[in-house]
Amino acid sequence: MSGIFQKYRNTVSNVLVYILLGLLGILWVLPIIYLVYTAFRVTPSTGIINQLIPDGLQLGFGNFVRLFRNTMFARWLGNTIIVSVCSCALTTLFILMVSYALSRMRFRLRKPIMNVLLVLGMFPGFMSMIAVYFILKAMGLTNSLVALVLVYSGSAALSYYICKGFFDTVPKAMEEAAILDGASQPVIFGKIILPLAKPIIVYTVLTSFISPWCDFIFVNTIISDRDKYTVSLGLYKMINAEKNSFNDNFTIFCAGAFVVGTIIVSLFMSMQKYYVEGITSGAVKG
Repeated sequence: MSGIFQKYRNTVSNVLVYILLGLLGILWVLPIIYLVYTAFRVTPSTGIINQLIPDGLQLGFGNFVRLFRNTMFARWLGNTIIVSVCSCALTTLFILMVSYALSRMRFRLRKPIMNVLLVLGMFPGFMSMIAVYFILKAMGLTNSLVALVLVYSGSAALSYYICKGFFDTVPKAMEEAAILDGASQPVIFGKIILPLAKPIIVYTVLTSFISPWCDFIFVNTIISDRDKYTVSLGLYKMINAEKNSFNDNFTIFCAGAFVVGTIIVSLFMSMQKYYVEGITSGAVKG
């Protein structure tokens, strides 16, 4: 009797859990569906924000045409790609070098440095926004894409721990054999370690790319020239350009958000295998 009761209780618990997960999934998907539908609406009707249930399904590419024709979205997207790619390259390089050094080298201040970097990485980046702005202003780098690249890649070493965990799993015997054959540390790192580190490199590239791609706070603080906006700041300024233009520009805003989201989702989906593998392999050791 107790076994039947236990089975019934487990069934009820599973049903309740699935119902809760289903409701949460619906709440998560609905805004995305509404954004996609609004991006493809034929005409931007007044009061579209309050119109949760549309009158009819009339779709087209007019909003995307207006997005690229009536705004500087193409320029903003180009700026975002430049900043994201450059920041991603520098950040990935810094993280790989710092992680490999902390994983393989043994020196007196190794653990204190690791602890300091780990603690500093727990603080959100916007806490240093004012100090960073005045430093860039003193160097004459404000209102430039170079400043954004420096800001996004400057704290790259703080994210060393997952990549270091991956390097800890690589057998040291491979490096010792290469040293006996006369290979130097740069040769070992470039020709032996990096080919084995493809999953963690992809993981680092994706995480390094997403931050400058979606950032708004630092861009809004550093950039004031309209020609140097990124997509996040450009779409924000566009939809708030005039007091009464929010509803009229909302469909264009959704079209821009759809383009930006599609690019990053496609990137993640194409590299999902290596992304998951990089996370799991980097979590084996600390």
